[in-house]
Amino acid sequence: MAGGRSAAIYLFRNDLRLHDNECWNLANRLADYVIPVYCFDPTHFQPTWHFKFNKTERHRAKFLVESVQNLKNNLQTKSSDLIVFKDVPHRALQDIMSSCASGQVPVNAVIYQKEVTYEEINVEAKIKDLCEANKIKVHEIWGSTLYNLQDLPFKVSQVPDTYTNFRKDVESRARVRPVTQEPAQVKPLPKDVILNSHEIPSLTDLGLKDLPAQDRRTAFPFQGGETTGLHRLNEYLWGTNAVATYKETRNGLLGTNYSTKFSPWLAHGCISPRFIFREIKRYEKEVVSNNSTYWVIFELLWRDYFRFVCLKYGDTVFYRTGIKGREVEDWSKDLAKFRLWAEGRTGVPFVDANMRELKETGWMSNRGRQNVASYLIKDMGMDWRLGAEWFESYLLDHDVCSNYGNWNYAAGIGNDPRENRKFNMIKQGMDYDPNGDYVRTWVTELANIPGGKIHVPWTLSSGELERYGVSLGENYPKPVVVAPEWSKHAQGTNNKQNYRGGKGGGQQRGGGGSGVQHRGGGTGGQQRGIDFYFKSEKSGGQGGEGRGSGGPRGGGGSGGARGIPRGGRVQY
Repeated sequence: MAGGRSAAIYLFRNDLRLHDNECWNLANRLADYVIPVYCFDPTHFQPTWHFKFNKTERHRAKFLVESVQNLKNNLQTKSSDLIVFKDVPHRALQDIMSSCASGQVPVNAVIYQKEVTYEEINVEAKIKDLCEANKIKVHEIWGSTLYNLQDLPFKVSQVPDTYTNFRKDVESRARVRPVTQEPAQVKPLPKDVILNSHEIPSLTDLGLKDLPAQDRRTAFPFQGGETTGLHRLNEYLWGTNAVATYKETRNGLLGTNYSTKFSPWLAHGCISPRFIFREIKRYEKEVVSNNSTYWVIFELLWRDYFRFVCLKYGDTVFYRTGIKGREVEDWSKDLAKFRLWAEGRTGVPFVDANMRELKETGWMSNRGRQNVASYLIKDMGMDWRLGAEWFESYLLDHDVCSNYGNWNYAAGIGNDPRENRKFNMIKQGMDYDPNGDYVRTWVTELANIPGGKIHVPWTLSSGELERYGVSLGENYPKPVVVAPEWSKHAQGTNNKQNYRGGKGGGQQRGGGGSGVQHRGGGTGGQQRGIDFYFKSEKSGGQGGEGRGSGGPRGGGGSGGARGIPRGGRVQY
C-alpha cells in the first residue's frame, strides 16, 4: 500500500456541478485521493417501460453530454478530472476498485446523491451490494431539493397530500440550509492507478441520430452544464431583471425570458436550488422583493413537493391508478390515435403547436404542458402513461418525480384535490396566444389565418379556408376531438354562429366536415368562461393553489395573502 493512502469514489448522477455540492465536499474530506466518475448508463437509452419510446431522446441526450463535458472541464481546472464510463454504475465502480487495488491505493468510500424512485434505487442497491462485498463504506447524500429531507417538519409518511398544506408547513416551520462552499483543497486523482476512462460519447455513440442545426424558433437556445446554468441565473436576475416581472410573464409561449428556463439545469443538477434561493434572496435585498421574486421560490417548492411525494408513495406514482389508487376503466391505449397528439396532428392548433415545439426542441412552456396533458387525458381519453413516457423521452428538463407527479395530477389520480379539472383548449389559446403568434410559429400551414381565428380553423367557411390556403383533412388535419365547452370561445374568435357544441356528436360547417368527435359536456349547457372546467358544478369551485387552475386571466380564487400563483408545474 502506497504509504497507507486511500481513495474515495464520487459517482456523479443528477448532480453535475461543483458549487453547493455536499457529495463533492465530503469526498474531499474522506480520502487522500478523489475519483470523480460519471456513467452513461445504457439503461437510460433503452425503451420506456410500457410503450417503448426512446427513454432519452436526442435533445436531452445532447444537453446531458454538454453538461458532462462542462463538468469534466471544470474538474480539470482544479487539477482533477472526470472518469467516464459507458456502462452501468456498479460495473464501472468494480473496474475502478480493481484498478485501485492493483495500484495499492484501496477505495475506502463511495459517495453519491440519493435518489428516490424505482430504477435509481435499484442502481443504489447494486452499488451497496458491491461495496458490502468489498468492505467499502457507502455515503448516500440528500442533495436535490431546496429543503433538506432531514429538515422537514413532518415524517415522510406524513407528507401532506395537498401542496398548499405542504407549502404552509415547510415555509413556517423549516429553513433552507446555507449554500455549501466548495472545498478549499481538491484532492487529486491517484497518480499510480490506471483508470480506464472513456471518451464522452457522441449522440451516435449513444444510439441516437445527430441533431440538425438548432431550430431558430426555440425558446431554449442554451447549452447544458454548470457554467451556462450559472450564467443564465446571473442574466435572468442581475443582467435583465426579468425575475422582477416573472409573475406577469411566466405564462408566455415565445422567447427566452418569459420564464426562468432554470429547469433543465436543475433536472441535471447543473445548478443548485439552494443557490437559486440564495441569489433570489440577495436580489430581493438589493433590488426588489415582490410577488414575482417569491413565485420563483414557490415553483422550487413544487419541485421539492413532488420528490417528497414520490418518496412517500414509492412505485405507485408509476401505476395506472396513480398514488390515489383510482381506476379509470375507459382510458385508451390506441397508439395510432396517440401519435396524432405526439406529432402535433390533432387538428387543434394550440395543442399541435406545443407538441411540435417539444418534438423539435425538447422544450415546452408551463402553460403548454398543462394544456396538452389535459387534452390527451380529458378530451382524447388516452392513458396518462402515454403522455408521461413521451415527456420522459423528449423533455430537456425531465425529472422523474416532477414528470410523473405532474401526470398523476393531470389525470386526477395524484395530488390535485379537484380530480375533474379540465382545460378549455380554445379559451387557453385565446388567453395566452390571442393573436395566434405562437401557433403561427409552429403550425406553419395555418400561418395565413389572421388573429384568433387560427385557433379554430374548423369553424371557418370554405371560402375563408381557401383564401388562407388551408384544406382541412389535406394540408392540416380535421380535429380529432371537439369539446362542447369550446363553443362559446370559438364563436368569440370568429364572431359567427357556425360552431356547434351542444349534445355530443354535432357537426361543424365550413370545412370541419364529418367525423369530428365530441367529448364531455352532454347537456349543451355552458359553464363559465374560465380556463378550466369541472365535469360537475358540484365537484368544486375555483380558487386556492391548484396547479393549472387558470392564470392571470383565469377565474381562480386569490390563493393567499401574497397573491400565491395558481398553477405552476415545476417548470421555469
